[in-house]
Amino acid sequence: MSQFWKKNCEAKLYRALRSHREYSWSKWLLPIVGLISLIWFLVRVVPKPSRATYPCQRVATPLAGSFVVWLLGIIASVSFFKKAKSYIRQSCYLIAYICVTVSIGFIWVALSTSSNKISLADDPIPNDPVGVAQGINPGRVVWVHDPNATNWDGPDSGDGYWWDPNNTNQYCVDNMMSQAVRNLAGEITDTNSWDAIFKNFNVKHGKGDVGYTAGEKITIKINLSTCNQRLGSVDIATYEKTNYLNRLDTSPQMIISLLRQLVYKVGVAQSDIAVGDTVAYFPNHYWNICHTEFPDVRYLDPEGKYGRTKVEYSTIVQHWSHGELTPYETDYLSQSFADANYIINFACLKGHAAGITLCGKNHYGSYIRLPDTSGYYNLHSSLAGTSYDPNMNHYRALVDIIGHSHIGGKTILYLIDGLYGGYKWDGKMFKFQMSPFNNDWPSSLFVSQDPVAIDSVGLDFLWEEWPNVVRVEAVDDYLHEAAEANDPPSGTFYDPDGNGTDLNSLGVHEHWNNALDKQYSRNLGIDNGIELVSVTLTYMIGDLNFDSRIDFEDLEILANQWLQPPGTPSADIAPLPDGDGIVNFKDFNVLAENWPAAP
Repeated sequence: MSQFWKKNCEAKLYRALRSHREYSWSKWLLPIVGLISLIWFLVRVVPKPSRATYPCQRVATPLAGSFVVWLLGIIASVSFFKKAKSYIRQSCYLIAYICVTVSIGFIWVALSTSSNKISLADDPIPNDPVGVAQGINPGRVVWVHDPNATNWDGPDSGDGYWWDPNNTNQYCVDNMMSQAVRNLAGEITDTNSWDAIFKNFNVKHGKGDVGYTAGEKITIKINLSTCNQRLGSVDIATYEKTNYLNRLDTSPQMIISLLRQLVYKVGVAQSDIAVGDTVAYFPNHYWNICHTEFPDVRYLDPEGKYGRTKVEYSTIVQHWSHGELTPYETDYLSQSFADANYIINFACLKGHAAGITLCGKNHYGSYIRLPDTSGYYNLHSSLAGTSYDPNMNHYRALVDIIGHSHIGGKTILYLIDGLYGGYKWDGKMFKFQMSPFNNDWPSSLFVSQDPVAIDSVGLDFLWEEWPNVVRVEAVDDYLHEAAEANDPPSGTFYDPDGNGTDLNSLGVHEHWNNALDKQYSRNLGIDNGIELVSVTLTYMIGDLNFDSRIDFEDLEILANQWLQPPGTPSADIAPLPDGDGIVNFKDFNVLAENWPAAP
C-alpha cells in the first residue's frame, strides 16, 4: 500500500510540475496587467480615496483584485507543494497526497484567474441597430434625471425606509413624470401628450385616430418582487411587510404620479384602472399611500384581502414557442390583462442572475403562477446567463411575452422606475457611481413606447454601473430576438397567440457609443435605431405646471385649488413638498417667496 501511495503521489507531483512548466507565456499577460493595475490603484487611490469612483479606477480595480487572487493562489500552491515533498520523504503518503491535491487546487485557481478567457461578457458593438423602431417618435427613450427627487441617506442611516414619503419628493416625481410624457410625445402639455400617445397607439392597432375613450380599462403592471408570495415577506394576516424592507420595487411615489396623470390629465375613471403584480401582495405601506388618494382604483393581489382585488385566470392562452415536445400545463393570462384595453408596463431598474430584469421580465408577474411552478413551462430556463442559457441565438420566452396580443400588443407605454437602482432581483440598493450620478441615487425615470429600445437603454446603464452582475453571456439575446422577431437569429417561429401567425419586429435594439456621451444612432444623426432624450430637471418649488417658470399661470392654478381637499386636484395641480395636500395661505406664501423665478 505504501508503494502505491508513493507512486501515486510522485505521479501527482510530476503532473503538477509539468503543468507549471507548460504554463505558456501568454498566461502571464493578465497577471502583469493586474500588477500594473494594483500599483496604479495604490498610487492614485490611497492618497485620495474619492478617486476610486473614476472610470479608469473602476477598470483597474477588478484587474488588481484578480492579480491579488492569482498571487495568493501561486504562493499557497508552492507552499503545499513543498509540504508534499517533505511528507513523501517522511513516508507520510496520505498527507502528502492531500497536500498535492490542495496544491493542484490552488494552481487551478491561479490559472483560472489569469486565464485568457474573459469571465464577463465582451463589450457590445456600439451603434449597430437592429429591428424596427416603434412609437410616435420611433425608437425614442426619454430619460429624466432629478437628483432632488431622492433624499434618503441609505439603509444604515436610521432615516426610515426608502419608500417613506419624506425620503422621496413627490413634487419632483410628479415633475419627472410630466416631463417624461411631454418629451416622449413632443408636446408642451401633459393632456396633449397623452392624447397624442393614445392616438398613435390606436392608429397602429386599427382603432382609428382617436384618443382615450371613457370606459376603456387600463392595467398597470408594476414590479413587487420583494413582496412575492413565495418569500413570506408580507404577513397576509395583516398585510404588513416584515422582510426585505429596504429592498427595491416600483416605488409608491412613481405609482401615485402615474395615477395622477391618468386620472387628472387623461380623464380615466379610477374604477377603470387596475394596478399590481399578480404573484405579489400589495402591502400596507403601498396601500396607505395609493389608496388614500385613489380609493376606487383596483389594487391586484393573490389573496384579495382588505380591499384588494383578487387576481383570477382568464381563458386567454399564452403559447410558448420553444418547440419542445414535453407537455406542460396550459398558461392563461390573468383576467385583468384580458379585460384591459391598454396596459402600462412599469418596471424598475434592477440587475438579476440573468443580467437584468426590466420591462421584458416584469411581465413574469402577469401569469398568476410563479415562473418555475411545477408542471408549467419554466420561464427561467430561457433566460440568459450561466445559471440558465448562456448562448446567443436561442429561444427566449420574453419574446413570446412582449409579442402576445394581450400583453405587449396592448401595452401603450413602458416605464422604468430608476429612483433607486436594485443590485439584483431582490433590489438591494447602492448609490450609483457612474456619471452623472457620482455616488448618489440614480433619481431617474425612463419612458418609451418601444419595448426593445427602453430595455436596451436600461441594460446599458446597468452594464456600466454593475458589470459583475449584468455582464453575463447572452444578456441581450432576447433583445436581438425581439428586434428581429420576424426572422430571429435563433430561427424560432415566435407565435405567442398560437394562431399560426409569426411576429413582426417588436422594436429596435442597439448599444450606446460610450457611457460618458450616451449617444445612440438617432442622436448621431442617423435615421435609424434609438434616440435617447435626456432631461435634467431644476428643482423649483411652486412651478405647478412644470414649465420651468413661476408666474401667473401657477398663481391661477393655486387660486383654482383654494381649500380643496386631498385627492381632488385640477388638471395641473401638484402638491407642494411642504404642503398638507390642501391649498391654503401656506402654499401662497411659498409661491410668493419664489416669485418670479426662472432658471
